[in-house]
Amino acid sequence: MATPICQLIHHNIFISRKKELKKPNKIRTRSDTLAMSETTETNAVLIGKKPVMNYVLACITLFHGGAKYINVKARGKSISRAIDVAEVVRRRFLPDVKVKKISIGTDKLTSQDESDDPTNVSTIEITLER
Repeated sequence: MATPICQLIHHNIFISRKKELKKPNKIRTRSDTLAMSETTETNAVLIGKKPVMNYVLACITLFHGGAKYINVKARGKSISRAIDVAEVVRRRFLPDVKVKKISIGTDKLTSQDESDDPTNVSTIEITLER
């Protein structure tokens, strides 16, 4: 028997309605804390290692659910996949969606044992607006 799409989305992709998730190994600065408090209620699709179409489906579901904009977020090697997701949503499925903003940055992550120096990981956040 087929599984409903809602269950597939929630089991395969993490969709967050909060701006920032707790990252246990991230070194936070004062500006990070201020930015988190400014926007706490936004839709986000966090990109990982799954196929691009899984994340495209999550974006389309959020837009059809009434979201005016969503944030596609990725770190490290998943950045290229996040760009692919934004372009597929925009060009193939929802032509009325525009890229509102692209933010790039770096997160400093410490290792579990904290004996090494912090590692820099590149980040991207693409805001799509309908």
